[in-house]
Order: sequence, then C-alpha cells, then structure tokens
Amino acid sequence: MNRTGLTAMQLALALLAGGAALLGLGFGLSSFGTAPLLTLYFALGAASLVRLALPFSLWFDGALMLFGAVALILALPAEGAMPANFWWAPVASWAFAWLFVERLSTAIRQGQLPETGTGLVIPIIFGLALLVAWEAITRGANVPPVLLPPPSAIWARMTAEVPTLWADFVQTFIKSVLPGYAMGCLSGLAVAIAVDRSPFLKAGVMPIGNFMSALPIIGIAPIMVMWFGFDWQSKAAVVVAMTFFPMLVNTVAGLNAASAIERDLMHTYAANYWQTLMKLRLPAAGPFIFNALKINSTLALIGAIVAEFFGTPIVGMGFRISTGVGRLAIDLVWAEIAVAAVAGSAFYGVIALIERGVTFWHPSVRGGRT
Repeated sequence: MNRTGLTAMQLALALLAGGAALLGLGFGLSSFGTAPLLTLYFALGAASLVRLALPFSLWFDGALMLFGAVALILALPAEGAMPANFWWAPVASWAFAWLFVERLSTAIRQGQLPETGTGLVIPIIFGLALLVAWEAITRGANVPPVLLPPPSAIWARMTAEVPTLWADFVQTFIKSVLPGYAMGCLSGLAVAIAVDRSPFLKAGVMPIGNFMSALPIIGIAPIMVMWFGFDWQSKAAVVVAMTFFPMLVNTVAGLNAASAIERDLMHTYAANYWQTLMKLRLPAAGPFIFNALKINSTLALIGAIVAEFFGTPIVGMGFRISTGVGRLAIDLVWAEIAVAAVAGSAFYGVIALIERGVTFWHPSVRGGRT
C-alpha cells in the first residue's frame, strides 16, 4: 500500500483508466457535441487522476465503470465504424471495472465488506464487461453480423423468438437432458456399488467403462437415433451413455475414500456391509459423487444438443442451431447458445447448492463459507 491506499496493481489500473480517459478527451476535442455523455465520461475519468493526491472510494470507480459503459453504448453509431477517439472509452471502462473488482475483493478479504451477496458482484461485473466489450467491438468496428452479431441483436432475436426458444428448450432440456441425466447418474451409482461389492465386476467392468467413456459422441449419436428413433428418446439415450461412466468412475473412487481405521471402527461395532455403506462409505463418497453430478450437468446438455444434429423432429436446440447456420440466421444461433448456456449454468448452480447443503462437513465447503 502507498499513501493513496492502493496496491501497486490497483495504482497501475487507476493510471491506465485515467490516462485512457484523458487521451479520449484530448483526441475528441473537435467532436464534443457528437457524444456529450461520452465526453462527460472522459472528463470525469481524467479527473480521477487526482487520486494520486486524494483517496477515492471504490464505489466511485464502480460508478465510473457503469457510466462509461452506458455512455459508450449510447454513443455507438447505428451504421459504420465509430470514431477513433471513442475506442479509448472501452479501454477506460474496462480498466475502471478491473480496478473496482480488485478493490472490492481486497475489501472483502480484509473484512470491510461481507462476502455473502457482495461476492456475487464480481462475476456479474465480469460478465457485463465482456458483453459491453463485445457490443463495442462488433458495432464499433462494423463487424458483419453474419460473422458475429452484437449482443443487442441477439437479445432482440431472443425476445422476438420466445415461443420458438421455449419449445426448443422443452424438447432438448426437459425431455432429453433431465431424463437421460437421471437415468445415467442413477445407473452409474448403482453399478458402482455393485462393482465395489464384487471384485470380479471391478476387474471386468472398470476397464470397459474407461474404454466406453472415450467413445466420441458423434459416433454414438447416429447409432442411438437408429435404435430409438428421431424423437427425444434417442437423445436421452446419448445423455445416458455420456453421464453413466463419469458417475461410475467417480463413485468407485469415492467409495474407497473412507480410511481403513474408519472401516475397522465400523467392524468393531458389528456393522455389516450395507450399514457400513450407508453410514460411512457413501457419505465419504459424497464429494466424489457431486463432482460427477456437476460434470454430468454440462455433458448432458452438450450430448443432447449434438445428438440432435443427427436426426430430430423439427424442434430442439441442436436442430435450430443446425438449420440456423444453414440459413445464415446467426443471431438465432447465438440466441439458442445463450439459452443453452443459461440453462446449463443454472443446472450446475442448483447441484452446487445442493452439494453445499449435503456435504457441509467437507473441508472444501467449510472453507468456502469462512
């Protein structure tokens, strides 16, 4: 720390943000009237350099970050590339965002702000900064929409295609992902217990499981379509094949996590195999099982979408992505990708929350709460 109260990294970011704003203000002297909000932002950003003598609140950096993002988006031209001096705005806004996140995380570590709730601000800001940079680059550099549409165009397509996106979501996620995920994980768990119970199965099934898990999805999907038809059943079968083996391997490893001393203690209490399994070994395998559940939450969605490329009714995320690329409806393709990303992230987050409640005793969970 120095007299400004900033670390060396934070001071460098402050100089970068203020310097970029000062350059934007200087190079835009002849175009003050074209973007008044952006000019005001450049002036405020340049004025922030007085932090070298006076301490500034971290919330001031957050306000400059947000104001710069809004001013830049409003200043983007409807057609053509944006003026050269405007490019200093995303640099300054990104630097202010980085500075704000750095100072916010430091305040959380030092106990000045609570981690619960406040910690969520950091990933939200990072995601918004990426969207603003994406919007500024695609519109400011006049990137053809067929190559990469801006987020605003993707959002407009999402709002216009809500019934289509919902029907695709139901077909892919509700009908294919969830049933296949449940069947694949439960069958993997059951076979893992059987493998743990039988040395013969352990010697025979595990090598085959490792071999099957290496099979490419593009080789499995057409076979499943021929076996189970073009509807959701074949996509669920692909999901089962993709989620079964990660659950099997992780559960078998987790069942061996209990130490020999703990097993001997259960033996001294005259506990049989199933009592030891339910009261010691399965709880000890909890982190391994939830690790497989989280991995499978993303694999299941990927498997269902890719499987729809090889045959499906005229509905589904994979079907829409495939046909959208063929018709050069790239904004619709990105809208489907956005829905899939949100659904997959929410699915993963729900499982992670359940994990924190079930495996509260594990050091990784207890450490995450302190």
